[in-house]
Formats: sequence, structure tokens, C-alpha cells
Amino acid sequence: MTTQAPRARHDPLTRGVWHDRNGRAGTILTAALLLACLTAAAGLLPYDPLAQDPTTRLRAPSAAHWFGTDQFGRDVLARTLTGIAASLRVAAVAVACAALIGSFLGVLAGYVRGRLDAVVSRLADILFAFPAILLALAIVAALGQGWFNTAVAIAVVYTPIFLRVARGPTLSVREAEYVKAAKVLGYGPARILLRHVVPNVSAPVVVQTTLALSWAILTESGLSFLGLGTQPPQPSLGLMVSEARNLLTEAWWTLAFPAALIVVAVVALNLLGDGLRAALDPREGTR
Repeated sequence: MTTQAPRARHDPLTRGVWHDRNGRAGTILTAALLLACLTAAAGLLPYDPLAQDPTTRLRAPSAAHWFGTDQFGRDVLARTLTGIAASLRVAAVAVACAALIGSFLGVLAGYVRGRLDAVVSRLADILFAFPAILLALAIVAALGQGWFNTAVAIAVVYTPIFLRVARGPTLSVREAEYVKAAKVLGYGPARILLRHVVPNVSAPVVVQTTLALSWAILTESGLSFLGLGTQPPQPSLGLMVSEARNLLTEAWWTLAFPAALIVVAVVALNLLGDGLRAALDPREGTR
């Protein structure tokens, strides 16, 4: 009698994502965003994103300044790339914490059931009762401004999502034949969870992670737009949109490029999530 769980797919994950049309587009866009973030983090930008030059304020896009300059003469391209790097940093920290804590609680509650499942599920329901952005606003207001507190607030908001995503498949996997066989053979709960339950629950969690990253970027941008996220003079896409909203008729580029990059980041991660879903779901073929 075998105790090994069946594999979801035989093809490598990367091949499955690349063969999917949405996954291919999402991979290319996400790679471009990561390259831009690495360029900003390595200090390879042609201009300092914080350097002000009143003599070049509100210059339209040109060969010298591809995205133009803002009201303080700062290069919009440098600030935009630095801003998306800051947004991705917040999103990555927040989603990593939410995925680890939420998945752990979801798998544990789904496998153990009983009172633990009831308590964890009710706590998740309480958090779900609050609109995400309002709950994040309340947490940031309580903790204070700054990128790390923003990441903590987003993590709290998205932890219940990962909890439910992990709990649902766990309820099914715990009743599978190979799990019952493992129990008959005397395997302990820890070994069953690590070798059989977690690998079969990881696929939806991975897909949810990419989707949560896009939502986290939107939430971080919204908090920064309201002045509760990254603080000036440090660039943030939401903060740049907020500062440029009164300059739309005079200098459209100060708002258009940061807003466009938010859209590109969200679309890229959603497309990548679609590709991962197609690659990890055994019921879907390559499109």
C-alpha cells in the first residue's frame, strides 16, 4: 500500500507557466518590473530620485528626462522606478508574513478540526467583516506611519485570505486514501502534515500569493496616497499620484507615469497568477 500523494502535474512548473498565454505575458512583465527594481536598488539610475533642481521643474518628457520632471525638478523616471521598488518591498514583506501565518493556521485548523478550527475560523470571519482598506487604515493609524507599519497592516488584512485558501484543500486532503494509509502505518501528525498535506495544499497558496502581491501593491499605493504609507521625500507611487493630482492640466506626466506603472504591476502579477493556476491545476491543459 502506497502512502505517496499523487503528483498534480508531470511537466515542470516553469514550462507550464511559459506555455500558458497569460503566464508568459505575466512572466515577461514581472521580470521587467524586477529588473527595474534591481536597477533602482543598485543605484544605476541616471538621476538621484531625491535631488531637486528648480531650474528644470515641470519639464516635459525629453531625451534628458524620459518621464519629465516634477514640481521640484526631480526626475520622474528615477522616482517612478524607486517608487515601484518601494511598493514591491512593502508588498513582498506583507504577503510573505500573511502567507506563512495564514497558511500555517489554515492547515493546522483544517487538519486538527474541533475547537481549534472553530476559534481560528471565527477570528477570520471577524477580520473579513471589515473592509480591507478601512482595516488597514485603522491599523496604520494605530501603529504610526512608515513602510514597515504599512506592511504589518497589509499582512493582518490578508492573513485570513490565506487561512481560508489553505484550510479548504486541507479538509479534502485529510480524508484522502494516502493520508489514511499513513495513519495506519503509524506516521505521526507532523510527518503527515509535512509530507502529504502541505505539498498538496501549496498549489493554491502559491497562486494566491501572486494575486495577493497585486492587491498589496494597490493597498500600499492607496495608503501612501492618503499620506499614511511611505513618507516624503522618499518616492512612492501612491504618494507621487497624490502630489501630482493638482498638476494634471499643467504637467500630465507627473501623474500618468506613476499611475501607469501601478496598473502594469497589478496586471503583470494577475497574469502570472493565471499562468500559475493553469500550470498547477491538473484539470487544465496548456492553452
